Amino acid sequence: MTIRAQDTARVLIEALPYIRAFAGATIVVKYGGNAMVDEGCKRAFARDVVLMKLVGMNPIVVHGGGPQIGDLLDRLNIPTKFVDGMRVTDAATMDVVQMVLGGLVNKDIVSLLNAAGGRAVGITGQDADLIRARKLTRRRQNLHGIDDAPEIIDIGHVGEVAEVDSGVLDTLIGRGFIPVIAPVGVGADGESYNINADLVASAVAEHLAAAKLILLTNTPGILDGEGKTLTGLSRRDAERLLADGTVEGGMLPKVECALAAVAGGVAAAHIIDGRVPHALLLEVLTDGGVGTLIKDPVEARTRAGEGKSTDG
Repeated sequence: MTIRAQDTARVLIEALPYIRAFAGATIVVKYGGNAMVDEGCKRAFARDVVLMKLVGMNPIVVHGGGPQIGDLLDRLNIPTKFVDGMRVTDAATMDVVQMVLGGLVNKDIVSLLNAAGGRAVGITGQDADLIRARKLTRRRQNLHGIDDAPEIIDIGHVGEVAEVDSGVLDTLIGRGFIPVIAPVGVGADGESYNINADLVASAVAEHLAAAKLILLTNTPGILDGEGKTLTGLSRRDAERLLADGTVEGGMLPKVECALAAVAGGVAAAHIIDGRVPHALLLEVLTDGGVGTLIKDPVEARTRAGEGKSTDG
């Protein structure tokens, strides 16, 4: 037997307890960042998701598409304005959001997964009222005086998740499909709302009592003050890192989404480096992992491999 064949055998043996532990489990993956841009990472991601399905797991993909939306808005000469990092979404911008997320990006991902041997189905949060949304508003302290009421800023068709109706997802999963969700929700008034994909992924994971929420990012995970990746964190550990300012910038909303999912009953949340080829399989099926794990040791169910730093 060659050394390469022996290495392959060791990898398969290492993966076996995780395959057994997560057979039948729902794993929600937020797909974005470089993993959506780099061709090698795109193909590796698709193969990872399809393999997860083939060995008995139930992956659900939630995707973003901010750069693609920005590109089309520029080509259409529609001006873009941001408030606190969120795109102000008027009616014209919302039309573009729906075209890009529900059409271009969603169908590209579906095609990618199907080409890798999967059976993917693309949907938006509007389909079968999957994602019920409510309008999101921003408030700022009125600078005219501390006693004045906060200023309410209207950012248009930007929403947050009010409710998830998991029935359509249960049906798709039960028929062997891989759901691919575009983060567009519908309000009680029938209006469409653009929702942050991390928020949608977290809410879907919570409502389906997922075994894992995995957020693909462009960083190695949560970093300490010396730039080293923090691996296994309890919920309290992560909350302390938020409070003391260790977590900042673009990592803030991701950690908050991960914490919300864990607080809502998701067994484990992972923030992993999507720039690493096959990051999903490395995190789910190996002892090492490639990112940061957050879980509540009191709430989390007993699973194989819990002793390792990244919990597979």
